[in-house]
Amino acid sequence: MTTTTAPRTSPTALPEPRAINLARTTATATRVLRQLRHDPRTIALMILIPCLMLVLLRYVFDGSPRTFDSIGASLLGIFPLITMFLVTSIATLRERTSGTLERLLAMPLGKGDLIAGYALAFGAVAVVQSVLATTLAVWALGLDVTGSAWLLLLVALLDALLGTALGLFVSAFASSEFQAVQFMPAVIFPQLLLCGLFTPRSDMHPVLEAISDVLPMSYAVDGMNEVLKHTDVTAAFVRDALIVAACALLVLTLGAATLRRRTA
Repeated sequence: MTTTTAPRTSPTALPEPRAINLARTTATATRVLRQLRHDPRTIALMILIPCLMLVLLRYVFDGSPRTFDSIGASLLGIFPLITMFLVTSIATLRERTSGTLERLLAMPLGKGDLIAGYALAFGAVAVVQSVLATTLAVWALGLDVTGSAWLLLLVALLDALLGTALGLFVSAFASSEFQAVQFMPAVIFPQLLLCGLFTPRSDMHPVLEAISDVLPMSYAVDGMNEVLKHTDVTAAFVRDALIVAACALLVLTLGAATLRRRTA
């Protein structure tokens, strides 16, 4: 008579959680914020650099304040997106190359918890960044907007969150900090050229206009322009804000799906 034995399972193997757990996500966000607190250069890059760029832009167009009004609002959203993309991609990659990410994922911590924790931590920084930049532009630098400054702040915040999501996503495809920086020309610069900042998208070649229609930065700039031109919340503004928010959520989901434990 033969007997069958059940396959052995490792007693230390822990199934990776499927659903995002609020406690684990909050703990991850707290850890990231604690690390940022001890890195003043990173804090300065995320919070002060967009403000300094707006000040520089204001005095570049000192003799033409209308030019500053026309492009200042758009850059108010673009500057936070770029800085959050850069800092988030490098910070996440550093976690993986140092082995911290591998140790964290060996615990009962899912990829969704980790990505959501990072998004929550950097999102908190993005709120501070967007509030300071918007306050500086509107009340100190004299940016003239027809609509509410709160709507301007909303789009700036969504742009910063989108930059955070993009940074988390592309960090999965880089094996060094140098490679993470190299993703900026590939991910950010085409959007910067095609978003309508330099020329209306309707005046572009039809192929480029079609490409710009699927780039999230285009809708961020369109949303800012809606605030500049209209006193009320328009349907176009709501559409643009929802598209930017949906793109950020989609990219965060892709980031969780492509996150690797360590760099090969």
